[in-house]
Amino acid sequence: MSLGDDREGQTRTRLPEAGGDVYGGARRGGRSSSRSMITVVGVVVLLIAAIAFANRGGSGSGSAAGDEDKPQASSTAATGTRPVKGRSAGIPGGYAHDEQGAQSAAANYAVTLVSADILQPARRADIVRQVFVEARQAELSAKLDKAYSKDFLSSIGLSDDGTATAGNTYVSRTVPIGTKVTSYSATAAAVEVWCTGVFGMAGESSTNPASTDWFTMTLQLRWADEDWKVDSFSQKDGPAPVPGDNKASSAEEMAKAVNEYGGFTYAR
Repeated sequence: MSLGDDREGQTRTRLPEAGGDVYGGARRGGRSSSRSMITVVGVVVLLIAAIAFANRGGSGSGSAAGDEDKPQASSTAATGTRPVKGRSAGIPGGYAHDEQGAQSAAANYAVTLVSADILQPARRADIVRQVFVEARQAELSAKLDKAYSKDFLSSIGLSDDGTATAGNTYVSRTVPIGTKVTSYSATAAAVEVWCTGVFGMAGESSTNPASTDWFTMTLQLRWADEDWKVDSFSQKDGPAPVPGDNKASSAEEMAKAVNEYGGFTYAR
């Protein structure tokens, strides 16, 4: 799903550019076996070098020059703070009143806002009440109801209640890769969430097959009712890595994975 102040009517799934069953096992981008072997050897060499460097231990004789260009461990390390106090309507809530809590909230809200649940009218009402500040709830509800109309749902293969038609499984699973606070105060925070995910319809006759996507959501949060809530949000594409050489799974495998693998509560 592609959500934002001006982009609520879009979907992250894309129509296939060529005919035929994309679940037939076609590989994206052919690569020779020799190239794959070179890649494997390169990775092994890098791993051996890294292990050798780690085993050298800290002698204290290394130069400090260039250290300022190295990433700080704190930029990726977990804080260890409990991310949430509980759940309401299936959505994590009760975040810490600090930057760590704001990042945890943003990550979990990104997952919720770009989920299959947002397409279902009954679930969407719960999401809006749980995720957004009270002052924005009526406005967002009206926008989302208009964006996800019956015509829109039908265009992506869903029934009027936002569920997949018989024999199909709609996929909208978002995975936060990382978070970054761009501004923070005790009452407000702006957090960027870099995400990837799987979006589309898993079904043998689907014209909107499940595929991956990369995007960044920016969430403007406010501290309200003793928790971080969303005041507004926007979304942009990328950054995206070079596509891998993975073999596409069958529609049955995709549907099975979606139904069997549960999601996570994310913490900074």
